[in-house]
Amino acid sequence: MSHHSRAGTVVAALAVTTALALTGVPVIAHAAQQSPSLVNALGLGDQEKLVAKDVIVDANGARHMRYERTYGGLPVLGGDLIVHEDAKGATKRVDRASNSALSGIGTTPALAASKAQATALGAVRGSKLRTAPRRVIWAAKGTPSLAWETVVSSMDADGTPSEVHVAIDARTGKELGRFEGVQKSATGQGVYNRNVPLDTTLSGSTHQLIDSVRGAGHQVTTDLAHGTTGNGTVFANPNDAWGNGQVSNNESAAVDAHYGAAATWDFYKDVFGRNGIRNDGNGVLSRVHYGDQYPNAFWSDSCFCMTYGDGANNAHPLAELDVVGHEIGHGLTSNTAGLLYSAGSESAGLNEATSDILGTGVEWYANRPENPPNYQIGELVNLRGNGTPLRWMDKPSNDGRSADFWYQGIGSLDMHYSSGPANHFFYLLSEGSTPKTINGFSYNSPTAHGVSLTGIGRDKALKVWYRALTVYMTSTTDYAGARAATLSAAADLYGPSSAERAQVAKAWDAVDVGWGNDMTPPSTPTLSVTGRSDGVISLAWTAATDDVGVVEYNITDSSGTSWAAISGNTLKADLHVLVGSTHTYTITARDAAGNVSAPSNAVTAKAATVVPANMVNVGSNLCLGITAGSSNAGALAIQWDCNGNIDQKWSKVDVGNGLFNIVDAGSGMCLAVSGDATTLGAQALQMPCNGTTAQKWASSTSQIVNQKSQMCLGIAGGSTTRGAPAVQWTCDGTPNQRWVF
Repeated sequence: MSHHSRAGTVVAALAVTTALALTGVPVIAHAAQQSPSLVNALGLGDQEKLVAKDVIVDANGARHMRYERTYGGLPVLGGDLIVHEDAKGATKRVDRASNSALSGIGTTPALAASKAQATALGAVRGSKLRTAPRRVIWAAKGTPSLAWETVVSSMDADGTPSEVHVAIDARTGKELGRFEGVQKSATGQGVYNRNVPLDTTLSGSTHQLIDSVRGAGHQVTTDLAHGTTGNGTVFANPNDAWGNGQVSNNESAAVDAHYGAAATWDFYKDVFGRNGIRNDGNGVLSRVHYGDQYPNAFWSDSCFCMTYGDGANNAHPLAELDVVGHEIGHGLTSNTAGLLYSAGSESAGLNEATSDILGTGVEWYANRPENPPNYQIGELVNLRGNGTPLRWMDKPSNDGRSADFWYQGIGSLDMHYSSGPANHFFYLLSEGSTPKTINGFSYNSPTAHGVSLTGIGRDKALKVWYRALTVYMTSTTDYAGARAATLSAAADLYGPSSAERAQVAKAWDAVDVGWGNDMTPPSTPTLSVTGRSDGVISLAWTAATDDVGVVEYNITDSSGTSWAAISGNTLKADLHVLVGSTHTYTITARDAAGNVSAPSNAVTAKAATVVPANMVNVGSNLCLGITAGSSNAGALAIQWDCNGNIDQKWSKVDVGNGLFNIVDAGSGMCLAVSGDATTLGAQALQMPCNGTTAQKWASSTSQIVNQKSQMCLGIAGGSTTRGAPAVQWTCDGTPNQRWVF
């Protein structure tokens, strides 16, 4: 009803993050504080930062933190992600809008901003500049690129304002993508909410349509008086009696809008525990009497407001209750998943369906006798002039344009019509496939493949969709991603083996999304311990098999620690734990349909304790140490009198395959060879441990062999003098190349 892909989970062996103490501090602030550590833990680049956007906290203390991303200080469009933590602060899973790595992207444009602006204006016929170009990283589709984002405004044929965000490649000048910032209703309505309570504010001797209960003074209804710009004038009267139910009374439409905004607020609060669109306690602006005979309604992010026209002959105000709920639903989507409202994308249809689902939820919640709740959208508006609704959720194709079932390429439909399968899914999940009559409305919903289901009831279906939207969906979620998101939500709410989750899968099957993705879990992987070193336990497992494909593995410690989701293409992990600690692990596999395997066999391992020791040269009987005990990278390794200093203490840390790092206890750095590490006589020095072969060594009797050069560590010239540097040389078995720990 408005203008306005799932990316896989890619994180390997992400360890426990610092647990958050929630007492007395806003949860969003904790999410912001955690951003720097998450950047490192997620393996993001040096130029990337995370900006906290929203946090959902479950009853059990688990947190779902939504972040926007920046790169080199620039916003990343399509870079949003969700980090899921348990109550102890352990990261369990990460959902990303895009899995593309952001690296090597220059932030200096080759294309002038003026040229990008001209291209954007030329791309949208009849447009004017609304917001000058700004540099962004475009990652919503294709290879991430530096881009100019320009917002251009225009007016649709029906009078709806349009604000198109156009991304132009800052190198080539080509358009990368666009999305709409105004989320517009395709329907009108003339709902008369009779004898409804309104919360208003007394100012002097007049009452104003400023909600005194909700929205911290920001839930306001104004009159645009058939204008198309500005915030309008706040409705006011002296007696606090508003409207008379007639279109001719200017206040009647304001009553519908003000009441609808309040009903939606209460619905969010009572059903979802959400405190307004942003979950921050602030309300929204409702503007009525927009334009002349404007047959529509829309949500706009830029003014954080809903706007309602008066329809044909200015006789059909559009603030019908489910349309009000629909428009506010766009605001919720914008401030949570941010489903891109982009032509050709399935995310746009899901954005529209989300608003229909939430608007329907508001209508059932309010349960007005003059507007019996149902599964039709805008049925009182009579936009077509024949008494039919704007959309039917039980059979979307009744409008002659919407799709009942998903098909490849559905994203090419207008988003109001590609929303059909998700609306259909919601009806079937709520009511099942059996024909029925509710509140005088008859339903006989078709299904694909002859699927039959009973449904789980509307209240549960709403909670599943809301949790999927706010916890699992991202800006690029498509229909396959929506199936996975709702299955995860149902598992969270009702259990992974629950009847509710099974019905979610059936409802998607019934609209041909993921048909054939049965409820069969993956096979159980076999887990084994492959290594134990200083503070690291290495695990490996056999690949689980599944008919729709394994997407991730999850390792659980018997202590209750859950490790991050590991990509389904990965079959090993190094878990960093306390030195000397003992752990018992199991692993499960999850498939693309959300099914989880049985836990694997349990394995127990102890992280080896490596005690730093002297490294004594046999030829000189002097100890290897670092020049002046330095902790700087690049400091040379030399021999000196053994004096017990920490810079002369070394640990052999196993890195697998019989190889080891030699780690200085004073600096924590690895012994390496300078330069390209293959030169005869190259000096030994300390460098941050980075896993390269220049830092890996093997033992041959008492000789220590560098794995890149295959030369032996010794003392320059076979010297027995204090301060002589350690170098690599052809292995010759002489005492100066032999070492004792």
